[in-house]
Amino acid sequence: MYLVNGKATTTLDVADRGFQYGDGLFETIEISKQQPVFLDLHLQRLQTGCQRLHLPPPDIKLLVSEIGVFCKRVPKAEQAVLKLIITRGKGGRGYRPPDAIEPSRVLSLHPFPDYPRSYQEHGIVARFCDTRLGLNPALAGIKHLNRLEQVLARAEWSNPLIQEGIMLDFNGQVIEGTMTNLFYVKNNTLYTALLAYSGVAGVMRQVIISLCPQQALHVIEHNYIKAELLSADEVFLSNAIIGIWPVRQIENSQFPVGPMTRQIQAWLMKFKAVGLDVEK
Repeated sequence: MYLVNGKATTTLDVADRGFQYGDGLFETIEISKQQPVFLDLHLQRLQTGCQRLHLPPPDIKLLVSEIGVFCKRVPKAEQAVLKLIITRGKGGRGYRPPDAIEPSRVLSLHPFPDYPRSYQEHGIVARFCDTRLGLNPALAGIKHLNRLEQVLARAEWSNPLIQEGIMLDFNGQVIEGTMTNLFYVKNNTLYTALLAYSGVAGVMRQVIISLCPQQALHVIEHNYIKAELLSADEVFLSNAIIGIWPVRQIENSQFPVGPMTRQIQAWLMKFKAVGLDVEK
């Protein structure tokens, strides 16, 4: 199911700058019990991205209404994925944005990925990617449409035994996975990348960071390199669809699925359940 500027169609004007230049933003939202999970956080990030890209923000009431239509299409007992794209709309040839901007909005509904439960329970295997993330503080953190670095990184392997690739920036700092944010535990402290110059500030990452102080857990955002990651006590990945995946192996280094990872997984499940009950 697709909705383009309020119309049920799969057609977008070829002059749209999202197609021409990747000039826009997107959000990937879990639908559970006919509710969009963490919708407020997704919309906040979308509005922040619009400000950073000097895009007129979408009509939030209209957007929420359209999202509600999609949610009703999903049976209560099932999950689905809603993708939301906002672009700068149509424009002529050349990079200069049009004087009158009429943004495009595209909503699409997709099956929830059928990941094995073992990924959450026993952890996944990851590798380091050769493709490096560029440094650009103007774009760091937001979920813009320019994802060629992630496309190239994900194309580096086809081994089904490897579930995720870890990306570094050009300074050799560990930043994130190709589709996830990365956390590690050392001496009962939780660490994650700062994301000041590259990377995506994921909604699930935001939830985890906000929950930690409530549970008396110290979390530090900082710059770190491979050696620090490989000396960690625990490692896990997060995004809005997978939740949390422990990492049991990065190349030749092994990691336990440790108590802090389990604790954060449990917090997250309770937090989501309460949120969905409230939204009912």
